[in-house]
Order: sequence, then C-alpha cells, then structure tokens
Amino acid sequence: MPSMLVTGANRGLGLEMVRQFVDDGWRIYACCRAPETATDLAALAAGSDGAITLHTLDVGKPAQIEALADELRGTAIDMLVNNAGLLGCTIDSMGPGAFGTVDYEAWMQLHEINTMAPLRVAEAFVDHVAASDMKLMFFMSTYMGCITELADGGLYPYRSSKAALNLVVKGLSIDLAPRGVRTIAVHPGWVSTDMGGPEAPVNKEQSIAGIRQVVANYGSGQTGCFYQYDGRELPW
Repeated sequence: MPSMLVTGANRGLGLEMVRQFVDDGWRIYACCRAPETATDLAALAAGSDGAITLHTLDVGKPAQIEALADELRGTAIDMLVNNAGLLGCTIDSMGPGAFGTVDYEAWMQLHEINTMAPLRVAEAFVDHVAASDMKLMFFMSTYMGCITELADGGLYPYRSSKAALNLVVKGLSIDLAPRGVRTIAVHPGWVSTDMGGPEAPVNKEQSIAGIRQVVANYGSGQTGCFYQYDGRELPW
C-alpha cells in the first residue's frame, strides 16, 4: 500500500486529494492545523478502516513540523504532498497585491507559508521519503508563479511566493537526486474552492483526478518538472 502525507488536508484540494487517493488504496497521513474541528476530514478518516490518520500540523510553526517528523520516524512516505498555502486576497479582489497597494507584512507571511514552509517540510521528512518505493515530493504550485508566460501584473506577493517555490522544487531535484528522491510542482488549475472562488472553471474533483493521472504518468527518471493538472508540462 503506497503512503502519502498531505498538508492542508482539511478542505479544498487537500481534502479532495485525501478522498480520491484513499479510494485508490493509499495510506494517508492527513495534516491540518486543527484536526479537532476538521469535520469533513474526520468523517473520511472514520470510514477508512484506519487508512487515514489525522495529525496536527501548522506549517508556519517549525516546531510542529519537527515534532510530526519525530512522531513518524521510521515510517516510509511514498509521496510527500506540500499542499498548504495562502493566497493573501480573493480572486475577485486583487487590489491588496497590486502595484502601489502591497501589504509588505502580509507578503512576508505568504513567503513564510508558501515558500519557506514547504522547504522545511521537505527537510524534516526527507528520510521518510527516501525510505519509500516511490520517493516523490509533490508541491502544489500555480501557473501564476510562471515567469516565462507572465502576461499580466499584480498579485506580487502571491506570484513571487509561488515562483520562489518553483525554484525550491527545482533545487531540491538536484540536491536530493543522490538519494533517489524526486520532485514535482503541479498547477491544479483555477479551481472552485474557498481560495479559487465560485467563478473558477475547474472543480476540485476534476483537478485531483487529473493530478492523480499526472502522478501516475510521472516516470521514475523524471524530477524537477512543472506540470498542469491536465498533463501539460509548464515552463518555469
């Protein structure tokens, strides 16, 4: 049974990822800031015959990352999923990230959660991933962090935090290659979630179904790549 650890598993894409992957026969360590209030996630876990376990993890708190890594020491994790993240505004109200209106303190928080935290998680769980068969670190990124095809401005905090995450993903693919650990960044599409808003054209079921296919098709020799949920490889 392959195993995965998912951050931000209590709602949106994280919750749907847990739902679909457990149906595929995966063992899942589902992490979120407050499992005691994550009713939908708890219901999934209750009906999973032990395949889903809930774990407290606020990725903005390094001590919690280290504590969970210690708790799961000796456990092989086939796919480490860095899903937790912040947008910093709403899709239909981009003003806070526009030129001349940037909240610089909020920008620092976005980099803490969207860029630094995934690297901390990767560092804390590298032994767990290296001990597995699949050896994959998955990072939920976005097309909005793509520099090559940038066509509009604004959203500087969010875009830059995700562009920086993409660099982390590429860098890890080099640093961890000697251990056989691979990385992938994935754009889930503009998805109708609390973060993406109701006008988004892709629903979370479609997005995660596509992501499952991307993961299944990601060859053993591939690492440090950037894909869209529908299988298109994206430029950095």
